[in-house]
Amino acid sequence: MVAHASLTARRLGIAPPARSDDLLDVLELFAFVRPARFCAPSPSGLALAMGMSEPRGAEAQAQALMDAADGLLRELADPAYPGREEAFTLAETLSRAGWSWASRVTGALAHQPIRDRAHRGTGLDAWSRLPEWEDEAPRGEAGSAPVDSESARIRLEKLLQASGLDETRPTQSDYAAEAAYAFSPRNEEGRPRVLLAEAGTGTGKTLGYLAPASLWAERNQGAAWVSTYTRALQRQIDRESAALWPDPAERKRKAVVRKGRENYLCLLNLQDMMQAGQLGNGDLIGMALASRWAMHCRDGDMTGGDYPGWLPGLFATAPSHQASAANLVDRRGECVHAACPHYRTCFVEKTIRASRRADLVVANHALVMTQAAFDGARSARGLKQDGETAALKRIVFDEGHHLFDAADSAFSACLSGQEAAELRRWLRGPEGRGRRGRGLEQRLGDLCADNAEATKALQDAVRAAAQLPGEGVSGRIAPASGEVNPIGPIERFLVAALEQLRARTSEASGPGGAEFGMECSLRPVTDPVLETAREAAKALADVEAPLLALSRHLEDILDDEAAELDGAARARIEGALRGLDRRARMTLPGWRSMLAALEVSSDEPDPDFLDWLSAEAAFGRITDVALRRHWIDPTVPLEAAVIMPSHGVLVTSATLSDPLSDDPFDMARLRTGSARLIEPARTLKVESPFDYATNTRVIVVNDLVKDDTRQTAAAMRELFLAAGGGGLGLFTAIRRLKAVYERLGPDLAKAGIPLYAQHVDPLEVGALVDVFRAERDSCLLGTDAVRDGVDVPGRSLRILAFDRVPWPRPDLLHKARRARFGGGPQARGFDDALARAKMAQAFGRLIRRADDKGVFVMLDAAAPTRLFASLPPGCEVLRMGLAEAVELVSGFLPADEAR
Repeated sequence: MVAHASLTARRLGIAPPARSDDLLDVLELFAFVRPARFCAPSPSGLALAMGMSEPRGAEAQAQALMDAADGLLRELADPAYPGREEAFTLAETLSRAGWSWASRVTGALAHQPIRDRAHRGTGLDAWSRLPEWEDEAPRGEAGSAPVDSESARIRLEKLLQASGLDETRPTQSDYAAEAAYAFSPRNEEGRPRVLLAEAGTGTGKTLGYLAPASLWAERNQGAAWVSTYTRALQRQIDRESAALWPDPAERKRKAVVRKGRENYLCLLNLQDMMQAGQLGNGDLIGMALASRWAMHCRDGDMTGGDYPGWLPGLFATAPSHQASAANLVDRRGECVHAACPHYRTCFVEKTIRASRRADLVVANHALVMTQAAFDGARSARGLKQDGETAALKRIVFDEGHHLFDAADSAFSACLSGQEAAELRRWLRGPEGRGRRGRGLEQRLGDLCADNAEATKALQDAVRAAAQLPGEGVSGRIAPASGEVNPIGPIERFLVAALEQLRARTSEASGPGGAEFGMECSLRPVTDPVLETAREAAKALADVEAPLLALSRHLEDILDDEAAELDGAARARIEGALRGLDRRARMTLPGWRSMLAALEVSSDEPDPDFLDWLSAEAAFGRITDVALRRHWIDPTVPLEAAVIMPSHGVLVTSATLSDPLSDDPFDMARLRTGSARLIEPARTLKVESPFDYATNTRVIVVNDLVKDDTRQTAAAMRELFLAAGGGGLGLFTAIRRLKAVYERLGPDLAKAGIPLYAQHVDPLEVGALVDVFRAERDSCLLGTDAVRDGVDVPGRSLRILAFDRVPWPRPDLLHKARRARFGGGPQARGFDDALARAKMAQAFGRLIRRADDKGVFVMLDAAAPTRLFASLPPGCEVLRMGLAEAVELVSGFLPADEAR
């Protein structure tokens, strides 16, 4: 009996096991008994989810597994267990599939009467039993009624009372009052009300901005959008919205978590994989449990919602057969919209419609920016905006310090082997045997059947797509043998680009290239790159032209046949146009523009863009080659597409200001797009209420050789042991993280302290953080994604150690931006500001409540004192040797007390 068989095997140094009658994973039982309910994937996580105390030590954890399994089976036997018939039907199917829990589950369910049925079914068809969405009349344009500061204070007080808190903190009340500015009506087009607000940890900024946001939504019959960078914060905001709408049914209507289409379960994909599993070509048990989740989930969100992300990887299952988000969401843009048999029950369609009626939409930066850019392009052509974000008038950007990076990702272009192969698949469908998917002809053929010109455009586009790279492109352009075999003009261009990369860099190490990738300036361009770029551009134009023609024909159908088209047909055409527009009017022109720029003879760089060549690598082999283009200042398109069209924007974070700048908000203005606004952005800084001088210690260990992973591992071991666990180790390189993990794990295990690691353990980051939060004495190693996604109040996080100063990586793009934003004598200040911000963000994870105690450790003796200026007042930097640091940690965080 185990909790997460694959992770347990990893701990024992053996291969992940296959399913077996002799191996019972209690997590699978939990997923069946309590679908769509949270559980951290560990014995402690199971115990806490079952309402038991946290088990300490191996024996207690083993007993906890027994007790959790016993408790879950007793739940099934309880007369009040809901959906008994449905559960029994599925359990019988799982019994025939060889599920190790099946006999126990059916026995527990049979403790209460089960109706005899001649034809019970399989219970696998969740798609046929989900409720359908219904259309509603348009809500209309939101009003312009203002939200005054005093009303925001009053609303905040009511929210705090609803949350069980007795009094309003003055700083939180002031924050809410100032945040109301972003919800006041603008007086001129293009002059939004923008507020940059730094709120120290513990201020309570979420309820602080929800107060004016909810008031504005009520008064104006519109949706206030809250955008975050991490999934963890999306979940947190959704939970805190319970103070606004305590009734779950009302909250489901009023607050909607909104993500990109690629995050939601596709019922057609589920049906396809379920059928394959029934034929023996997949993990039928995992699919069945995913189907059971679909029947009970909130909104079908598989990436950060209530789907147990640990479920697909419990046992040794081929990645292509797993019940994972990678297989069950529509990541390839292959949706057939209204032609799908499950269109009326589709989770994405339900969420889009719900967001149009909601008061609060909790989205993410990527969705807001990409959709705003798409809407802007459609508006420029005189077309109506997409309904998903047409109401983006009031936006709160929480985790606002990530806006720059989110914009950089959203408004960049990348012509690579993998990206081009993905476009080919979107057009032609899967071309290998046994692969799932639908090409453009399958999705649109019947729509064009009565229009000869549209049919020809469709066929021409599919035919031209044969020039694009197919699957296995990396093995042809960068094979291990070194004998390249490019097929088509794009692959020939990428081979020439890789030759230029190897010639211009000193990183190459044999035929495989650099161990961790390469990059080089595009200019001066070699002759082979220039020659193959012309052929590649022509191939892309051959694909683009018929796609544009097809798009125009579909637009004509919408106009000419408006009276005859039913709602489903119209929705299907509009969905197809969205996909065509993204590729034919955004992606392909962007790629051709980059290739065309190579023909320009001048070696003078474009002042707005940086173009360069790069190669990605893994395990010493090149996995992809790319031509890249990024805005040097991505806040230019951010301002144009998102900030300027809005009426009010609140950018908030615990780390926006830089204390060593003459104007602390200068960098924030530069990195949020507000520096160029006609009406200057207001600024606000609210200090944290925590007593950092008493509850924290900041240590720089000054007697380690930072490049020696043995010393780093030894230092983390002694520090984590001195704290009794609860340690988070942050690394700036995955290679060092893995090396430290291998040395650190066994030593901590001897002391009964579990160690988990990103890029090592078979769990995604969110699940790793869930385990770390649940097990108060565990330790976790990770990189930036862990630092940004950790919200662990209490003793589970009591010591945080950086392996070295998180300086920005000096790649070509960073150098160009440093020259733009911090050129000359300011260059050091630019790098300093970015490093200070990362350290401040990490420090903010350490203290989440007034009674938390924590130690912040930097294992880099060369860390300049000026980098610690961004930490809260009262944090004294102590420089000492490792032995002294261990003694300080042991005295400040006694292990006995921690346990």
